[in-house]
Amino acid sequence: MDPCTLGDLLDVVGGPALFLHTAPAGLGVPVTEAVLHDGGVPLPRLTGALLLAVGVPAADAGLLLAAAGEAGLTGVVVRGADGPAAAAEAHGVALLSVPADAAWHHVHLLLASAISARSAAVPADTGLGDLFALADAIATATGGATAIEDPRQRVLAYSTVAGQPVDEDRRQGILGRQVPAGPQNTEQYRRLFAAGRPLRLPALSEADLPRLAMPVRAGGETLGSVWVVDGGSLAPDAEDTLVQGASTAALLLLRARAARELARHRGGDLLRRLLDGTAADPATAAARLGVDGPARVAAFALDSAASVPDAERTALRLLDVVRLQCEARYGRHACVLVDGVVYAVLPGPGERHRRLAEDIVARAGQALRVPVRAGLGEVVPGGEGLADSRADADLVLRVLDADLPVAVVDEVRARVTLLRLTEVMAERRELSAGGWRRVLAYDAGHGTAYARTLICWFEAGCDMAGAASALAVHPNTCRYRLRQLQQHTGIDLTDPDERLILWLHLRTLADLSPEPRGG
Repeated sequence: MDPCTLGDLLDVVGGPALFLHTAPAGLGVPVTEAVLHDGGVPLPRLTGALLLAVGVPAADAGLLLAAAGEAGLTGVVVRGADGPAAAAEAHGVALLSVPADAAWHHVHLLLASAISARSAAVPADTGLGDLFALADAIATATGGATAIEDPRQRVLAYSTVAGQPVDEDRRQGILGRQVPAGPQNTEQYRRLFAAGRPLRLPALSEADLPRLAMPVRAGGETLGSVWVVDGGSLAPDAEDTLVQGASTAALLLLRARAARELARHRGGDLLRRLLDGTAADPATAAARLGVDGPARVAAFALDSAASVPDAERTALRLLDVVRLQCEARYGRHACVLVDGVVYAVLPGPGERHRRLAEDIVARAGQALRVPVRAGLGEVVPGGEGLADSRADADLVLRVLDADLPVAVVDEVRARVTLLRLTEVMAERRELSAGGWRRVLAYDAGHGTAYARTLICWFEAGCDMAGAASALAVHPNTCRYRLRQLQQHTGIDLTDPDERLILWLHLRTLADLSPEPRGG
């Protein structure tokens, strides 16, 4: 596994939790660990480390930056937004900051977890096991059954301490992993998320029990909540315990989110290499992405003819839609956004792939209010063929239109073959030369319609009556034009090979179709 870089770290932890002021050496520098600053000892030489400037005001961190540069550190993290960026530039050290109210031990745990997860050879722990342990610890200390939820009222973990009173709401929430909805519940959550301390909330019905609840926050962001059932015998310090428990829950939830984002980021990098054919071991890479048999690549893109004010952001939203639908169908799934196109690997023999693509196109078009197209490559035996399947999917995308927004490569094989032939012939002088140029030049110089007559004759299977019907002229007129064409251009329509090459050139390089344009 490649080592964690500064860019990797910002991809996962960036935003409100970690802000980059400057990176003189770029975002590709390695980040090996996060270390706490000890003002009483000289800085150790820890190449690649991030130093957390504990006890050093951001505005006074200039000397620390100089020492960090001499010690080979990658960067320094200060608390607050007024760090000396100029000094960091001068000493070649990255300068980052965390919110002024962030606890250093929280920051250290978050960064250390993200760095170790990115550098590990296996996906990081999601943290849900730790949340269950935390719920049990809070329940034991407070004396009440405990549940930990996310901001959407989904139950992430719950306590299993025997003998503690529970009610039907708790039972239903655990069974469905979702708190039952209701106007009274909505009001309680509104009050809770507006509070900065534990709240005692009354029972919602005679059959229910009161609750002691606390929001879970980090850096001003609400991550969830902790709820304790109040059966009438909570410990006197239950509120203090809940404050501490919510703080620990914030760390675990941040770590879980970082692990998920890092796993997704690693998966995206791996899928990119598979799709562009640069993976060192495609079979192993595919297995790590959960692809261990036949699969095909599906490519989703915004309609190129549509006007999209913020195409980059809309493409990211398309990625979310595709990923959500694929994960709902297949579970853990590999999707990636490359140059505005969302690629997804669809496992299995492929009978239902087209229907899934149609569903995604319909949902995405409705959600994004932009037409979406989907091209599906050929089913390949395993990871070694995914680059070829991706190439197929890209070609299919290029021949789709409003009448055909979704297609499998076999459905449009003729279109994509002509497209590729057009590109190949246009690139090679010897393939693009021939009598077709003389035909077009004669038409341009004399106002004739010999090229159109030829293409209609070819499309009619060299039947004179069929060609005349397509051109809306008498068959004798069509016959006369073809004789004159041969006389003036020197082409030989009795040669089947020349007829084939003429048709191919006129349909591709001349972009002529058989529809008539008048006699």
